[in-house]
Amino acid sequence: MKKERASSMAKITGIKCIRTRRNGTWTVVKVLTDQDGLCGIGSANDLYNPEAVVQVIEQLLAPQLIGRDAGNVEDIWQTMQLSSYWRNGSVLQTAIGGIDVALWDIKGKEAGLPVYQLLGGACRAAVPCYGHAGGRDIAELKEDVHRFKEEGYTVIRAQLGGYGGGGFIPAGEANVPDGAWAKEAVFDEHAYLQAIPAMFEQLRTEFGGGVQFTHDVHEHVSPIGAVRLAKRLEPYDLFFLEDALPPEHVGWYRQLRQQTATPQAVGELFTNPQEWTPLITERLIDFIRVRVSKVGGISAARKIAGLAEAFGVRTAWQEGGENDPINQAAAVHLDMAVWNFGIQEINHFRPEEQELFPGLVERRGGYLYVSGKPGLGIEFDEEKALLLPGEDWNKASYHQPYKLDRKADGTLVRP
Repeated sequence: MKKERASSMAKITGIKCIRTRRNGTWTVVKVLTDQDGLCGIGSANDLYNPEAVVQVIEQLLAPQLIGRDAGNVEDIWQTMQLSSYWRNGSVLQTAIGGIDVALWDIKGKEAGLPVYQLLGGACRAAVPCYGHAGGRDIAELKEDVHRFKEEGYTVIRAQLGGYGGGGFIPAGEANVPDGAWAKEAVFDEHAYLQAIPAMFEQLRTEFGGGVQFTHDVHEHVSPIGAVRLAKRLEPYDLFFLEDALPPEHVGWYRQLRQQTATPQAVGELFTNPQEWTPLITERLIDFIRVRVSKVGGISAARKIAGLAEAFGVRTAWQEGGENDPINQAAAVHLDMAVWNFGIQEINHFRPEEQELFPGLVERRGGYLYVSGKPGLGIEFDEEKALLLPGEDWNKASYHQPYKLDRKADGTLVRP
């Protein structure tokens, strides 16, 4: 009788969640194995629901993964995806994404290869990225664009202040009703639709065609307002217009595509395949901008990239100011291996945050470089991570909902 060959795969022995950053918004997922010193790290951070994600990992996912072969990444991903019956929600997908990225980190370390090599190898020498330029007025914005240009960026996002900037009217100057709900500046779509084309006209006059610009609408306008804005921006040759519409109104991208050639990028709020699939297969967008951790990690994102390649859509994985070095590394490894890569959003980290992650992705000029070490190429200092939030931090009292804007009459603006 032929003796069965024993599996040499590392087995999962535990999954830890470590909350860190000053305000505790980063959640590092650490997958432990029975192989001495072999573990993987992933990102499950969620600025608005951090503890909910931790509870999903600790109560739902981790108990059913203990003892599983860490190398069976796809089967584990499918198990996690179906384990709560209801699926494709942001909290669950973030929890799955944290574990999935950690498993890819383990697989790379076992193979002695960077993750991008496991995904098919390099398609480029480095990863182009874009910077975020902003200013309270056009003079400040121009100054910021000059700064990014001097640092080596060729693609730069341009914003007049925060999201919706250019469309805000101070509460004291706006025509608000008695008992107005809005206590701060109110958003006015008409003002915004006038200000942003005027902003790009001045930027093109200042910088010519040597800089490629993006702009983030952040879903602040009505569907027809998005169509009007995209048409008005055509003369300024944007690299892309981001999030012109919210997930609830993605059907309007058909009208956008029919009426304007301004490139469209969308997806940072997507967690469900039914949100991105029709946009890609109908060729209604030019860049898919999901966040790697929010769609379920590397396993999910590489499938999205494969679908996008078949329909001429490029990737532009979303990073946010609250994102962490682990998710950034996962995105950049995908960028290295994905042929239909478009551009990568940049992150900036404080020195004390960088110290937690030796080997984190390095930016030189307008390019990002992975370390070349096995797995994600990042180490994690857990002791420093636990100290970073400070002694007065209390996860039980954490409360940081998304800040919403309102119109003059009090109507909420979709973010």
